[in-house]
Amino acid sequence: MQLKKSNSQKIILICKGIAMGIANKIPGISGGIVALAAGFYEELIFSFSKFNKTALSLLLKTEFKAFYNYVNGSFLTLLFTGVILSFFSASLILDRLIQHYPKQVWGFFFGMILASVIHIWVKEKKFSYKEYILIILGASFGILLSLVTPGQENDNLSFVFLCGMLSISGMILPGLSGSFLILVLGNYTLLLIDSVNALYYSLGDIVSFDFSFTDDPARMNLLGVLLVFTLGSVTGLLVLSKVLRWLLKYYPKKITALLIGFILGSLSITWPWKLVGNKTVIESEVTRQELIWPNLNEIQNIYVMLFILLGFGIVTLLEIYEKRNAK
Repeated sequence: MQLKKSNSQKIILICKGIAMGIANKIPGISGGIVALAAGFYEELIFSFSKFNKTALSLLLKTEFKAFYNYVNGSFLTLLFTGVILSFFSASLILDRLIQHYPKQVWGFFFGMILASVIHIWVKEKKFSYKEYILIILGASFGILLSLVTPGQENDNLSFVFLCGMLSISGMILPGLSGSFLILVLGNYTLLLIDSVNALYYSLGDIVSFDFSFTDDPARMNLLGVLLVFTLGSVTGLLVLSKVLRWLLKYYPKKITALLIGFILGSLSITWPWKLVGNKTVIESEVTRQELIWPNLNEIQNIYVMLFILLGFGIVTLLEIYEKRNAK
């Protein structure tokens, strides 16, 4: 499974990692969609599933090269280089864009997701009636999830561990956003903002040789929460990847159909025009919102439509590029 990659392939994989990192951070967007649409989903699941007893045995024997090859290390290193880069660069830029140009950003993502699901569907060519039922079930689940009212913040460590296990689903399951699930559970601010900021500030203090933060109960509590959340995420990744690898091996078309349904259901979350009361808004928060059709006589809505087309066009061009390279 681990093939030697050219320099151009390495750069492209890093860029895909950046896109995946951005997608994982935004509620409603799934990093798994990027993996599925960009054609590395199965390799991703395969690589994650290799973190098992054999991998642990190689580590304990200090056979690092063998471990690296066993877990498809070159692929994971390049991909997660992109994910980390997105955290320190692209995702910060995206935060600003969402604040100042929310409709355009959500429109861009809507176009990309729509194009992705169409191209994935076209690749499969034909579905049986059972697979169409799975598409409907997946879409129904995605739509119902978007209607759920957020819960209350809860820093109980057992609940935080569960949140970690669920959060990884955005990387593994296309159309099911891990950050959105955390938001629905009420812990988005605690786990993805406050605890991450606590780590950032603590690392800054350590670099400055200032360890006074260890006497701050609130900071230490947030760091503990982040540690448990991370452990939950790793556990979820190892368990879910093995289950999915088995399902993809024996029921590939049925799983693809279900994933297409998830993606279709998630489209309602990224639709740029929503009505709350008497006000049209776009936010990264979960509220009960009514989807509305835009007034195309307004120039701003035309711009948003253009961003939808731009997102659709970029995914289509990438698909064409992938097909040409595969020949």
